[in-house]
Amino acid sequence: MKSNKQQDIIYGIRAVLEAISEGKTLNKVLVQQGAKGELFTALMDALKKEKILYQRVPVQKLNHMVKKNHQGVIAMISPLPYHQIDFLIQQIYEKGQDPFVLVLDRVKDVRNFGAICRTAECMGVNAIVIPAKESALITSDAIKTSAGALYKVPVCKVHHLSSAVEFLMGSGLKIYAISEKAKKSINQYKYNGPKALIMGSEEDGINQQLLKLSNEVYKVPMKGTIDSLNVSVATAIALYEMSRDTNA
Repeated sequence: MKSNKQQDIIYGIRAVLEAISEGKTLNKVLVQQGAKGELFTALMDALKKEKILYQRVPVQKLNHMVKKNHQGVIAMISPLPYHQIDFLIQQIYEKGQDPFVLVLDRVKDVRNFGAICRTAECMGVNAIVIPAKESALITSDAIKTSAGALYKVPVCKVHHLSSAVEFLMGSGLKIYAISEKAKKSINQYKYNGPKALIMGSEEDGINQQLLKLSNEVYKVPMKGTIDSLNVSVATAIALYEMSRDTNA
C-alpha cells in the first residue's frame, strides 16, 4: 500500500480497495478521467456501494499530487472516523443531557474549521455536523489547528444538511442561526434546552433553505465599520452566548 501520511493520502487501485475493505474513513477519492479496466471497475463499484465521495479529474492533477505510479486513483484518508448523528443524539439523551449541536454550512478553510472545533469543545458542544461536499474535513492540519479538540468532539459528515437539520428538529432541538441580516442580537438569546446552531460559509453565509428551517435567526452585534467577522470568531461569540445559563 502506497501512502503519504503528511498529506493524508493513499494511492493505487489495490491500496484504495484495501482501505475500503478495512473500513478506513475516506474523505474523498480522486479518479482519473477515462480510466478503464476490470480492477478500476471493481473500485468504482466499491465507492458507490459504500457511498464514498469521488471526483473524476484530469491525470495532470493526480501527477501533480503524487510523483509515483498512482494508477489513476488517489484517496484522502480521514485521521478520525465520522459519526452518525442519529446515534449521537440518542446517546446524549440517554445520558440525561440536552444536546448542543453545531452545524457548519460550507466552512471551507481548514484553519477556520479547526479553530471552530476548538471553541466548540470549550463551550460544551456535543457534536458538529458538516456537509460531505464543499466543506473542510477532518485532516491532520484540522486536528492540529483544533488543538486536539477533534479527538473529543464527534464530527458527523452528511450528504444533505437540510435533512440533518430536519432530523434535529424532529429530535426536539430548537434551531438557531447567525446572519448579519438578522434584526435580533445574539445577546438576546434565552433558552437552555436542546439546541443546534447553524453557522454559514466564509463567502455567502447560510443557505436560504437552512435559514427557513431555523426557529430563530440572530446577528452578532458590531460597533466598527467592517461589515462582518471571521466565521470562527463569530462562532465563538455565538457559542459563548448560547452556552451561558440564561436562568442565572
